[in-house]
Amino acid sequence: MPFLRFKGFSAAFLKQIAPPLVEEFAALVSIPKEIVKIELLDIQVITNTPRSLEILMFQRTQELHDAIASKLNRMLTEFGCENVHIFFIILNPALYYKEGKPLRSQPLPV
Repeated sequence: MPFLRFKGFSAAFLKQIAPPLVEEFAALVSIPKEIVKIELLDIQVITNTPRSLEILMFQRTQELHDAIASKLNRMLTEFGCENVHIFFIILNPALYYKEGKPLRSQPLPV
């Protein structure tokens, strides 16, 4: 946790950019890079759908969300991927469960 979920990208491309992407994301959010998860969603496109990056994470300040989106967009553009839609899916610790218990009731790992 958090999860960076990509749609419309190749696995080879994501493996290439994953290390610097994780490094930058973890630095921006001030979390250990080991907890950042990158996933490639296997979807079947029915209509014209842009490439996208879904970021599932707990709420941060608007300024931090803006900085994350800006930095990741810049990195994707530098790697030749323009016009990627980036959006956040905000998770609630009370509704995120580990071993059947909400995170809010467990001490968060440091």
